[in-house]
This record gives sequence, C-alpha cells and structure tokens, in this order.
Amino acid sequence: MSSLIFTPGKIGPIEIKNRIIRASAYEGMCENHEPSEQLKEYHTALARGGVGMTSVAYASVCKSGLSFHRQLWMREEIVPGLKELTDSIHEGGAKACIQLGHCGNMSHRRYCGQRPVGASGGFNLYSPTFVHGLRKDEMIQIAKDYGNAVRLAKESGFDAVEIHAGHGYLISQFLSPYTNHRKDEFGGSLENRMKFMEMAMTEVMKNAGNDIAVMVKINTRDGFKGGMEVDECIEVAKKLEEMGVHCLVLSGGFVSRAPMYVMRGAMPIRSLAGYMPWKQLWWLRIGVSLFGKLLIKDQPYKEAFFYEDALKFRKALKMPLALVGGLHSRETIDMALNSGFEFVEMARPLVHDTEFVNKLRDGIVNESGCRHANYCVARIYNIDMQCHEHCKVAPRLQKELDRNMKRNEK
Repeated sequence: MSSLIFTPGKIGPIEIKNRIIRASAYEGMCENHEPSEQLKEYHTALARGGVGMTSVAYASVCKSGLSFHRQLWMREEIVPGLKELTDSIHEGGAKACIQLGHCGNMSHRRYCGQRPVGASGGFNLYSPTFVHGLRKDEMIQIAKDYGNAVRLAKESGFDAVEIHAGHGYLISQFLSPYTNHRKDEFGGSLENRMKFMEMAMTEVMKNAGNDIAVMVKINTRDGFKGGMEVDECIEVAKKLEEMGVHCLVLSGGFVSRAPMYVMRGAMPIRSLAGYMPWKQLWWLRIGVSLFGKLLIKDQPYKEAFFYEDALKFRKALKMPLALVGGLHSRETIDMALNSGFEFVEMARPLVHDTEFVNKLRDGIVNESGCRHANYCVARIYNIDMQCHEHCKVAPRLQKELDRNMKRNEK
C-alpha cells in the first residue's frame, strides 16, 4: 500500500498537512507557570522540522491542578505569551495544539497552594500528601475551569486542544476503580465514574464551538491489576464519541501506579534522583534512590506498544483516532495508518531530533536514532526535556547530565 504519512488529514474543523503529531509530552520549560522563549523555540523547531501539528503540554486548567514547578497554568495574563507561541508555530508551517488537564491527587501543595484534591480522599505517595476528595460544588467549578481553559486556548490562537483523561490524572482518577472509591453518584458503576468526565467535556465542547478541534487522550487500559481494562476504556471512548469529540489519542498507563507502562523501557533511577534539587526535594531524592526500582518498575519496550489494544478501539469506533507509543520508524507508522488510525503521535524521536519528520519525508532516515534510554524523562520534571545526544543546555548542566549518565551506567 502507498504511504499515507505525508497526506493531509482532518480533525474536526481543521486540516493537518500530514499525519504526524508531536505528542503532548511534558517539556518542563515554563518557569513561573507561563510560556517561555525556550518553549517557543522548541515548538517552532518542531514546526519547521515537519510535524503536521505540535502539542504543548501539560497546561493545568486551574491553580489547584499544578504538580510541577515549570508547568503551564492557564490564565488570562499568559494569553499574549501563548499568542506569540502559536504565531511562531504557524509561521513554521504547523498547526498548534495545547493539552489541558488537572493533576488531581498528583498535584503538589508547593505549587497548587492547597491540599491536593482527587476523586476520593486518602494518601498519595506521589507527592506525598493527604488528598481531599472533591465535593460536588468543587467538581462543578473545575469542570467550568476546563471550559474556560478552552476559551483561553482559542484566544491564544491554538487550532486544537487535547483534554487529558488518561494516565491517572484527575479525569482518569474518577474513571478508574483504583482511585475512585466514592459511594455517591460519581462512584461505583462505570456510568457513575464517567459523570465527572461528562461534566468537564460538556464545558469543553460548549466553549470549543465550531472554532477549534477537540481531542481527548484516554487509556486503552490502566496497565495494572485493579485498574481499568480495555472493555471499560472502550465504553469511555464511545461516550466521548457520542459527545462530539473530534479525535481520541489512544495511550495507557497510570503515572502513580504504572508509570513505565506509559512509555516503556527502564527508568534511569540514579539520574532521576540526581536531577532532583537537594534543598527542596531531599526527602524525595533519598526515597527515589532507595526505593525507586520498587516503585518505578521497568516495562519491556517494543515498537507500537499500544497497537494491539488500540485495534479493538478502531473496530468499535467511527471517529478519527491517533495512536501513540513507540512509533519510531516509517514501517510502524505505515502499519498504524494502514490499519485505520488517522494519525500517529510521537515524542521521544522529536526530542532526539526536531528534524526527524523532514528527514523521514526526504528519505534521509527510516527510523529514529532514539535509543529509548529515557534520560530525557528522568530530567524533565526538574530541569527540562532534552536528549543527551542533542543537548543544548548550558555547560554546567551538560556536565551534570554527563555525570548522572555515567553514574547510572555503573
């Protein structure tokens, strides 16, 4: 079959020049929770590098959803900076998307300014902190915050939004029986567990109107015993299709329970701990060093690692679908597109080389040079997203990166 990679594709009201989207992987480039010159330069480089659309991650819809010190927070005062970002992406030849979400029980008090909230109360080892189970009035307000964030995205010139409903963040916490222990109308059956998602998506679709494409990232499964499995996740997908969502991004995993199921491979634990600032996170640094291998278990890497599960969604749905996860070669991208997925998303190949898509188009390469070592993942939550083979940071940080890599390899 002829390749579909460099043919245009539609998502709701927009058309993308090709079928490759930069996945909404957290960049760690937003000091003071606002867009930076570094963020603009990175996404502009991706646009010039050939992607059809690049997705900015992971913008919190309100302050209570913040978990990271360099995470975007959607509010009126950052609209001018976001507009500069989208203008630059458009000049580079790509569409611009922004991922919107709420970290829920993985929010951090240091940044969100309050006791973290979630589908249910309890204690979360991720922060670590006690968590407040949301009241219905609080849920209504956060649902409105999702809608307001879409409004701000439109004002900022984004062509699409991606609502994060997977990976164990707030919407996913309501959906999963692992984190939803409520006894009221929002807990128990899957129908009840979907109600908060429906509240939030109603606000999203209302504010999106006909002007912006709406995508939703969902799990194909949570990736551990006691979490959501494929059959329930398909029911979630059907509900989103019914609500008029334009495209689903099919992923999987639970950051607080099965983090490597999201991206596969091994986490370089020593480097992860080494990047943590000693003064602020000494307790977490010690904990990760001692118990990281127990808490962050390796998952075997293979190409297109969500593909088999995603095929079940393709059979059950009519709407456009984007496949993410291990799509690092022309062969696997073609396989996905020829199997009926309208788009593919990737992150690590584009961390390794922002020109990867152009090189793929021109026949210079047929696969990414990324070795899936996950050093970029180890550093993003405390520095920013960079590949150790194409590092553009200051010499001091380059020395630190080299030192941590050598330490991990011992």
